[in-house]
Amino acid sequence: MKVACAVRLKIVLPTPEGLTDKKHLQQLKIMAPPPEEIRSESVPAPAPAVVVTVDVLTVSELKQQPQEDEKQVWKYLDVRTEEEMAKGHLHNSHNVPYMFITPQGTREKNPLFVEQVASLFTTDQHILVGCQSGKRSELACVDLLAAGFMNVKNVGGGYIAWVQNGLPTVVPVHTPAPTTAPPSPTPAEFAT
Repeated sequence: MKVACAVRLKIVLPTPEGLTDKKHLQQLKIMAPPPEEIRSESVPAPAPAVVVTVDVLTVSELKQQPQEDEKQVWKYLDVRTEEEMAKGHLHNSHNVPYMFITPQGTREKNPLFVEQVASLFTTDQHILVGCQSGKRSELACVDLLAAGFMNVKNVGGGYIAWVQNGLPTVVPVHTPAPTTAPPSPTPAEFAT
């Protein structure tokens, strides 16, 4: 893909003795290419970021690799909704939803996603990005790579594949709300 661009340069050079500013500018105009040539020059568009996808078994191994440098340790970023995360997640995972569920039941992209991730990670940290099935996390990786995050990998198959492979998860234990304890028996009730 070629992108046409116009370039406007302001070059400030010392004026040699005896050369007025007007003459100096005329010389610069003569040396500069005509405007139509500048506009017709094309610059190749930057290559789109390539998302690297790894399977959950590789993710499990990467998470367990000890590293001397904290930035080399792979951190898990779960981009599912808070509701999905509450049903189960990987140990020590960070949650920044890529999408929210609206009151109408539709999904809407989190407009602060990259900013929220940047508050948790530096752009040179190693981040494994996962969701429920691998689709949202792939989109999240595209956004993170475009924002300058350099070491981002998509978790293929997401949380579903993680569970299907029998890998460890954290599932919250739902305890029933406390009920009122029955009254303690009185000494007279013990006597009977």
